[in-house]
Order: sequence, then C-alpha cells, then structure tokens
Amino acid sequence: MTEKQLKEILSEGKSLIEQRLKEYMSLIADENDPVKKAMEYSLMIGGKRLRPILTLQFCKACGVSEERAVPFACAVEMIHTYSLIHDDLPCMDNDDLRRGKPSCHIAFGEENALLAGDGLLNLAFETVSGRFGDISIPAENQIKAIGYLSSCSGIDGMIGGQTLDLMSENKSISLQQLIRIHNLKTGAMIRSACVLGAIVAGADKKTVECAEIYGNNIGLAFQIIDDILDITGDEKALGKPVGSDRENKKSTFPTLLGIKTSREYAQELTQSAKEALSAFENAEFLSSLADYLLHREK
Repeated sequence: MTEKQLKEILSEGKSLIEQRLKEYMSLIADENDPVKKAMEYSLMIGGKRLRPILTLQFCKACGVSEERAVPFACAVEMIHTYSLIHDDLPCMDNDDLRRGKPSCHIAFGEENALLAGDGLLNLAFETVSGRFGDISIPAENQIKAIGYLSSCSGIDGMIGGQTLDLMSENKSISLQQLIRIHNLKTGAMIRSACVLGAIVAGADKKTVECAEIYGNNIGLAFQIIDDILDITGDEKALGKPVGSDRENKKSTFPTLLGIKTSREYAQELTQSAKEALSAFENAEFLSSLADYLLHREK
C-alpha cells in the first residue's frame, strides 16, 4: 500500500470517528454545562485517532463492515482522551499544552478537567452498553467487548501502568520494568482497540489472539518512538513540549538503551506485529500502518 493510500484511509477513518463523536456529544447534557464543554473541547481538539481507526480496521480485516465497530471505536477514543486530560493535570505530568492548544485544566480549570475526564470514561461505557441505540452485535460479543475494554483501561491495564510509571519517577528501573509499565500504560489501550475490532466482528479465539499480538507489539513500538521523539522531536510538530521525560527524571527506552538500539528494538516489534497479521483476510492497511508508525515524526 502506498503512503498516499494509507493516509487516505487514515483521513476517512478520522472523519468517520469525529462525525460520530460530535453526534454523541450533541445528545448529552446542557450546552452550558462547563464539564460538557471541557469534555467536548478535549475530545475534539485533534489527534491522529489511531486507536479507534485500529478498531475499525480490525473489524474490516475480519471481513465485517467497519460501521459495526464505530460505537466501540468511539468508546476507545473517549477513554484515551480522558487519560490525556488526567495525565496533564498538575498532580500528574503538569503539562500546559496538548496538541498545540491549552490543556483542559488550563482552559477550564482543574475541577472541570477532572470531572471531564471522569465524564468521558463513563460515557465510553454508556456508549458500548447501547445508550445511543447503534449496537448491532450479539449480546455475548457485546459483553465480551465491554469486559475486555474494562480490563485494559483499569488497574490491570492503563491505570496500573500509570501507577507504576509514577512510582518509578526519580528511580533507576530495569528494562523489563520499563517494558511492563508501557505494556500497561500505553500498550493496553492500543491492544484493546485491536481486539475490540475482532470481537465485534465475531472472530474466533485464535484470530483474537493474533489481534492481541499485533496490538502488544505496535503498542510498545509506539511508546519507544514517543520516547525518542521526546528527545529529537519538534515541539511545533508534536503539539506538546519536548524534554518532559528528562525534566520529570523518567526512565525511558533511550535512557536505558540509547536512541540507536531503541530504534532497532522498535523495528523488531513492528516486524513481529506484521507477522501476526497472517490470520486476517485483508491486512494490507494494518501492515502498512505498522511501518508508518515506526517512521513517524510526530
């Protein structure tokens, strides 16, 4: 697949997700509610929409229309956005910028940002539970998807990884400890995005496991490239400050392995991700995406 074709699919997926997110937000709460405004601000501030696009594309790779996966893809993006709002808070990473714009707590105050994050987390599970009436899969698969999403976003997934990350600040940790942190903090939600697409499509156990393998590998590769870009990236291109890992005295892949070895490790993970795609009918986009993410500059 050419880069032009890849970017066209990414653009189409992003437009679909953003259109549905706007529709969902139009159906909740009072327009003058400051928490709703904060939720919508952060949800629509931009971003690649990588995670929901993965959900759509894994559903499609299993031979099922991506439309069936849209509510689950949107839920993944809601949870991702809530995590970013909370990550930026003064009690966490204390970042003033997100995607080139003021972070939610800068724009709306800490109290509204905290509640906006909570609101998006709850809205995600309302969405996959059928609040908006657009769930069209068997209840068994719906429950399985909700359970998987809950696990990946909870204490055994993203929250657990964030906890370990905070505990490791100002400490020397091993490579295995760092891998565990990011397999949970970043990787769990990327893995969830992939697996949800397969579950929604009604894939068998082996196919779901292959989606997990792909998600695990590109999730960790994604974090490695993030760590590298925090050193080498351009702040304007990234839309957020660079050097924050160093300022917060965090262990990263480049600090433990160096930039060259970190890139090589990310390449190995990307290759493993691509090999897992043999279980799918049409995975050309997902294979090309893995390479695209490896070489990204923002």
